[in-house]
Amino acid sequence: MTTWNTPAWRAGDWRDWLDDHGSLTRRLQSICPHLRVRRLQQHIARPLRDECRPLGLARSQRALIRDVLLICGDTPLVYAHSVIPLTGLDGPWVALSRLGNRPLGAALFANPKVRRFPLEYRQLDARHPLYHLAVSHLAVANLAEAPRRLWMRRSQFALAGHPLLVTEVFLPAIREYPSPDSRNLK
Repeated sequence: MTTWNTPAWRAGDWRDWLDDHGSLTRRLQSICPHLRVRRLQQHIARPLRDECRPLGLARSQRALIRDVLLICGDTPLVYAHSVIPLTGLDGPWVALSRLGNRPLGAALFANPKVRRFPLEYRQLDARHPLYHLAVSHLAVANLAEAPRRLWMRRSQFALAGHPLLVTEVFLPAIREYPSPDSRNLK
């Protein structure tokens, strides 16, 4: 399985989106004033294998898993997958379990005590479970019409020593919008 240490510069045209260290939700709202969040699922489950280590979880431990789409009009731009260890839900992250269709990013970036760790990047293909979850929301008739690879990034956040992990999968339609850096050039 591909690791998460792919350098952002390898992403080519996707780099500006991947390497933006601010709030992705806020960035998308600046180019799509009617951006909305649609919660797809939120449940207690075991995290994916590559999510356990950064969160300090044993493979058998469970966490709150939240999957949402960031949508402009009717077009999905980003599939976001968040993992919050259950110990954090009894502590500083308790309010995050009640977000509903509100963006997680707004809550994270609004609190100056939240610490963000460095971004990690990788390409996603059909071997990873998040690929199938993300492409199921694209307007394609079957998997053969879906992009073979998608770029994603993830970042760990911590508050009072309690981590959470946010993974953002960039869907093809986001390329129709100006990247963060190209907007600053005008």
